[in-house]
Amino acid sequence: MGKVRLILDTPDATTRLGIRDRAMLHLCFACGLRVSELVGLPLAHVSLHWAPSIRVHGKGRKERSLPLWKETTTDLRAWLAIRGPACVPELFVNAEGAAMTRAGFEYILDKHTRAAAIKHPELAGRSVSPHQLRHSCAVMMLQATRDIRKVALWLGHADVRTTEIYLKLDPSEKLEAVLPPALRRGRFKAPDALIASLLDSQTSDREMKALS
Repeated sequence: MGKVRLILDTPDATTRLGIRDRAMLHLCFACGLRVSELVGLPLAHVSLHWAPSIRVHGKGRKERSLPLWKETTTDLRAWLAIRGPACVPELFVNAEGAAMTRAGFEYILDKHTRAAAIKHPELAGRSVSPHQLRHSCAVMMLQATRDIRKVALWLGHADVRTTEIYLKLDPSEKLEAVLPPALRRGRFKAPDALIASLLDSQTSDREMKALS
């Protein structure tokens, strides 16, 4: 079993904090979110009805809509059922009801990585960062789609060249992952409109450079 799965399934789903932690970890990995995108995600940008998805504001104020895996949707529904009223618009809150912070999520990830290592020795001494979850998602998406343009769209990269560089990082940055049923190799399709939008953006960039 992939190392990512061992960590994602560690939170105790019978407790409030465990349900929240599981939802955070699964969402961060499945959508390849930056930490800032995860902790800053507004509750209003989460749709769990028909075609569950989230709306993410990334770097450069770029917005992207990401469909949710069935498992991630289930985890988010479990969290929303117990989240209760909060004075902040963010989806994830800490024990005091304040918005989750970057440091808070990093602590949560580290806590569950250490807990997973108790049962799974292969994780012993392993330090896992939020960036590694995002990078592992990118590698998994490339394996599933075989199309770097779709990976770029998923991650919120405006240029596929950024994604190419990103995926050539030190292999130690990624963790082994298990492809969920919805992402079998060669079976994932991104909306053609999104692909066209990315290509149009690249064309505009080249034209601007040619004129400069």
